[in-house]
Amino acid sequence: MGYFGHLYYYDWSYILFMLPFFILSLVVQISMKSTFSKYSAIRNSRNLTGAQAAERVLMQNGVTGVRIEPIQGSFTDHFDPRTNVIRLSEPVYNAATIAAVGVACHEAGHAVQHAQNYLPNRIRSAILSAANIGSKFSWILIVLGLVTSALQPLLYIGIILFSAAVLFTVATLPVEFNASSRALSCIKETGMLSDNEYTGAKRTLQAAAMTYVASAATSVAQLLRLILIANRRR
Repeated sequence: MGYFGHLYYYDWSYILFMLPFFILSLVVQISMKSTFSKYSAIRNSRNLTGAQAAERVLMQNGVTGVRIEPIQGSFTDHFDPRTNVIRLSEPVYNAATIAAVGVACHEAGHAVQHAQNYLPNRIRSAILSAANIGSKFSWILIVLGLVTSALQPLLYIGIILFSAAVLFTVATLPVEFNASSRALSCIKETGMLSDNEYTGAKRTLQAAAMTYVASAATSVAQLLRLILIANRRR
């Protein structure tokens, strides 16, 4: 099976560093989908769609020039800063549910961050190019460095590139938390949802936020494991 096979099937560090986080990620994903499904089945008392809720967040913060468009699929909601467009998925855009309002307001929160030059958002954007390079090429170099002794320096270069991708996942956390905080504050201040409905929206956003936490934790654990392996290969 060779060293690389040994690395992933018999190396204790794989179980120590990665298995718990893979389980965590799975549990978090199931929880997020379950929570979203629950509150997607409950209409809000204001009969407010996701698109309308996003508009209210923008108006509340004095942000103009942002389009709100539908996009196919589920969990495809995002804000595109390049085109200044909020794209809301099918279960959110025209849906007048508690979950739709929470998710739409969160994405509008990202648009507000962009308009206000929110510092953590700018930091994350600055890391993006390096993170993309790291995501595309780091594992090619890492694998070559692991399987061929003559190419071992590539292992360290790959780890450095992978570190940029890890840094991006960590830098994403304050941006996501802040977008949810902005969303919930606006929901409460404008009375978009009743108190009970607000709790549902908050739970939806908290469940979604945990997916980013799990992703960041998994990435950090993988980086630590690679550093450990590199030290052992010296």
